[in-house]
Amino acid sequence: MTKINFLPTLQDAFEPLLPQQVEILRQQVLSEGGDSASIQSRFNYAWGLIKSEDVSDQRLGVKLLTDIYKESSARRRECLYYLGIGCYKLGEYSMAKRYVDTLYEHEPNNKQAQALKSMVEDKVQRETVRGLAMATGVIAGAATIAAIFFRGRRK
Repeated sequence: MTKINFLPTLQDAFEPLLPQQVEILRQQVLSEGGDSASIQSRFNYAWGLIKSEDVSDQRLGVKLLTDIYKESSARRRECLYYLGIGCYKLGEYSMAKRYVDTLYEHEPNNKQAQALKSMVEDKVQRETVRGLAMATGVIAGAATIAAIFFRGRRK
């Protein structure tokens, strides 16, 4: 099998297919026997699902790509990229980071991998800061309540 050097832009991942287009991809997989359909047909369907705005479609797309990743060593490079995008869209940033880091480790000069890595790392950093801010707020709130409680007991 020929190595495909092209990966779609990140913008493409956020442009969903029409429902009829996704249905055509699904029917192709079904006509080839479902789970025994060609890797290319399942891959196309998975990508169409990941592009969807529906979370359940995205989850199914990630599952299909995970299966393809395990089954076909020739498609692992592509699967890592698409899995990174799928997990990113699902808000599973640590998983997205794992996939993109693995791809980047093998292809540090790949522009699409660099862009995805940057996007994922920015989101991970923002989520970490947001989590720390929330934790700090909770701790400050608990300290305030405790201070009010103990002041009330002293009187």
